[in-house]
Amino acid sequence: MFRRYVLPTLIWLTYRVLIWTWKIPVHLPESLKQVLAGGGTIIFAHWHGDEMAIIHFVKPFRLATMTSTSKDGQLVDFVIRKLGGATSKGSATRGGSRALRGLVKLMRSGRSASMAVDGPRGPIYEVKAGVFTLSLLSKSPIYPVGVAVDRFHRFEKSWNKAILPKPFATVAVHVGEGLTVTEKPDEVRTEELAAQLSDGLKEAKRLAEVMLESEKGGTR
Repeated sequence: MFRRYVLPTLIWLTYRVLIWTWKIPVHLPESLKQVLAGGGTIIFAHWHGDEMAIIHFVKPFRLATMTSTSKDGQLVDFVIRKLGGATSKGSATRGGSRALRGLVKLMRSGRSASMAVDGPRGPIYEVKAGVFTLSLLSKSPIYPVGVAVDRFHRFEKSWNKAILPKPFATVAVHVGEGLTVTEKPDEVRTEELAAQLSDGLKEAKRLAEVMLESEKGGTR
């Protein structure tokens, strides 16, 4: 009873309160705005560990994402749904392809998506091919997301070293330029796309740090 109902509700309420206290400067490229204005959908690509810092994207962008069938995954699933998002469930060993198909279906219904591209089990900061399959099947561009936070708690025991911004933190988010997969890539092309997206994520992170310094009155 506690883990199924009480704990998820407490986590959701905690997020609601935390998000209300955060200062969140966001940069969005014009191409992303144009896609959404035209009724299209997009894919936010981010590293594992940044999920809790960008969860505020769920409601305004009507995001869908994949969640694990594990106990911890079910907590995340509850929070995302309570925040107005949609989820497709699957695990690293069972239901992964089913979860991806479910996410494609949600995108075809008009939702955009968010994906940790170094999942589901790492290695961390290594882009996997799943996001390119999602782009191809949903006909949606991929936009790299960089995050910089001035005050946060890091979950050191987790493999992805996830961060949770503290109350009244500044959470700077920079979304870089998008890329689109128009045909099924071969192995070489997949490696090229992975390198391109990885570079985009690193640059988005750097620019998010610049934004954070600017918000805090620093210089670079």
